[in-house]
Amino acid sequence: MTDLAALDDGEYTAVVDSIEDGFATVFFERDGEEVGNAVLEADRLPEDGKHADAILTVTVVDGDLDTAQYEPERTTKRSEAAQNRFDRLSKRPPSEDDS
Repeated sequence: MTDLAALDDGEYTAVVDSIEDGFATVFFERDGEEVGNAVLEADRLPEDGKHADAILTVTVVDGDLDTAQYEPERTTKRSEAAQNRFDRLSKRPPSEDDS
């Protein structure tokens, strides 16, 4: 597990993996690639973004979380895309007996 100090200053997409006992495990992405993760105090996150799979736009400055904004539309779209992938993968191909 990395921490924020390992990330370059700048803007990232953050994905909340889980929140337990007041701490959030968050994965950070830049240009569609995962670049690190960290465990943060959950109260550092926006109130509406304190749930698993929440998408945030965050800014890291000097190894610290400077800003964090919840992205409800991106959260919904990503969740729907994941569900669609799951649904497609869960369908069994027709067997020879089905023809």
